[in-house]
Amino acid sequence: QVQLVESGGGLVQAGGTLRLSCAASGRSVYSYHLGWFRQAPGKEREFVAVTKGNNGNTYIADSLKGRFTISRDNAKNTIDLQMDNLGSEDTAVYYCAASGARRWSIVAVNYEHWGQGTQVTVSS
Repeated sequence: QVQLVESGGGLVQAGGTLRLSCAASGRSVYSYHLGWFRQAPGKEREFVAVTKGNNGNTYIADSLKGRFTISRDNAKNTIDLQMDNLGSEDTAVYYCAASGARRWSIVAVNYEHWGQGTQVTVSS
């Protein structure tokens, strides 16, 4: 079982930056794929980024590359999401998620543990 707690959301102006953090706890957290998803009102949950278990390799959604960066600290069991040049389209609830599957995934149903989410609002 893995518990996830997000922090760092808030209100930011368009063009601004925000950094989200997720603290993970539980057994063998280092082996889990840890990722970020987001969900805007009336839309499906959308993959943002993932850092893979064991090797820490990262993958960012193509549409977000160049603006979003994910990082992982296995010593602290945390992952961060650095978001730059934010726009109104980035307004959403951002969720941290963990998957113990052998293969990493960009599909939300493949993640069995979720945080409570943190709101990010970008004002234009």
